Amino acid sequence: MICVCLPTYNERENLERMVAALGAVLGDNGIVLVIDDNSPDGTGGIADRLAEERDWVQVLHRPRKEGLGPAYLAGFQRALELSADLILEMDCDFSHDPADVPRLVSAADDADLVIGSRYVPGGGTRNWGLIRRLISRGGSLYAQILLGIPVRDLTGGFKCYRRAVLETIDLAAIHSKGYAFQIETTYRTIRAGFGVQEVPIVFVDRQVGGSKMSKAIVLEAVWKVPLLRISTLRGRA
Repeated sequence: MICVCLPTYNERENLERMVAALGAVLGDNGIVLVIDDNSPDGTGGIADRLAEERDWVQVLHRPRKEGLGPAYLAGFQRALELSADLILEMDCDFSHDPADVPRLVSAADDADLVIGSRYVPGGGTRNWGLIRRLISRGGSLYAQILLGIPVRDLTGGFKCYRRAVLETIDLAAIHSKGYAFQIETTYRTIRAGFGVQEVPIVFVDRQVGGSKMSKAIVLEAVWKVPLLRISTLRGRA
């Protein structure tokens, strides 16, 4: 069974369309788990209505906004409790195309973690300014060099995990929230001996709603990556 973890905060304009699009590609073998951080715009209420109308939609309400990392960790735990074999994470704003979900799922036949990658041949970004491109690509290169791993899109948030990965890596030890969360989970996956594959995707900047990008998210990755490397060198990763 496939579980798509869909974190939301003020996504009322996008949620219903995204759930419908995911339902079309998942068929009878999938669950959409909406993880709402008490959105003040009423996204949580929309999620509850969708869950009442569709038995393959579930909702996990969280009391407050804590960042993407904690939301995904809560979703991963619920997905494991639901006995999901494959657990996906993706954005709710259509930056990640729901039509790409089957490609990630298919690639998981030969990999333990599949990353929808902007930085392999065939991948890319659309509607991004120069600064955003530099931050994203530079962040991935920075982490790739410091951590010494071959993954090219380390900051990407469109992923498909086999359940064994999330059962093995120490989720309770992960406290990152933004870009650093994506870097850390991939790094821990590789350190645990699992195979990672990147498949090309085109990331399209959101058309509706506000971006969750912040200076704090970028700065977290800057200091967290060296700490991960130091922990490995000390044998504590």
